[in-house]
Amino acid sequence: MSHVAGPTGKGGPWLSVGLWVAALILGASAMMFQERTGPTKELRGSMNVAGAEYGYELTRSGDSSEDERVAIPNPGGVRGTLLYKRYKTDDQLTSLPLRVEGDELAAELPRQPAAGKLEYTIVLETADGGRIRVPDQEETVVIRFKDPVPAYFLAPHIACMVLVILFGIRAGLSALFQPSAMVRYAWISLGLITVGGMILGPIVQKYAFGAFWTGVPFGYDLTDNKTLLMWLAWLAACGILLRRWQWTDAVRRGTVVAATLVMTVVYLIPHSAWGSELDYEQLDQGVPAVEAVTQG
Repeated sequence: MSHVAGPTGKGGPWLSVGLWVAALILGASAMMFQERTGPTKELRGSMNVAGAEYGYELTRSGDSSEDERVAIPNPGGVRGTLLYKRYKTDDQLTSLPLRVEGDELAAELPRQPAAGKLEYTIVLETADGGRIRVPDQEETVVIRFKDPVPAYFLAPHIACMVLVILFGIRAGLSALFQPSAMVRYAWISLGLITVGGMILGPIVQKYAFGAFWTGVPFGYDLTDNKTLLMWLAWLAACGILLRRWQWTDAVRRGTVVAATLVMTVVYLIPHSAWGSELDYEQLDQGVPAVEAVTQG
């Protein structure tokens, strides 16, 4: 492989250290953004009771094998009610009284089949007759249930998807500043997204929601389609690197940078958006739950 003189050359050990630090910072930032913005991340907020602020976290992901506990801080001197119904249905709201558990008020949402969703809110009644809605916006909280996924599939899947953003960004930085390391990190990125996204990803989804793949061409599940886009980007980049005699150095480096940019943009899209969703209308008509799952 030919090297370019100047700042894009092979460089010394300090250049490698600097690029790894940059990759760690950028990769961690992208992962934190995705983790905090996903529709299954706990909804954080605060409520004001008698002039005091109380922070809360409302669950938005549940396990189909058990009821899901919903809890908020107990400010004292209030009665609370959990109101819920099946998502996207005309069901009447069901009311559950919140019970006192130490310094919390809590109740359980009933478990749902995989991909089933409930929407819920909490209403507090103060001693003077006031009402406080949690959350205070007009929207309800939506929680989605999933079947358990064995740790021996889930853990390596998560590990691969964390490492691919790290090595992928490192490959892009290498293409810009240290092309001698670019090929190695590009191939590592392709291997990680292949194993973590295209092999383990469908297995995890099968366990969680009953289908291996709900992206193109079978559906528009955003998580599957994001994974496919990343995989194709790294596959194209490595394909060009593999036939290096047919492409100029600028084209090869530019392709790796493009794959890195595609991957980074994908990671900035919230995880689980447009994901699997149980159609309760079909379920009520007798369709088995596993066959009544669509993309929401």
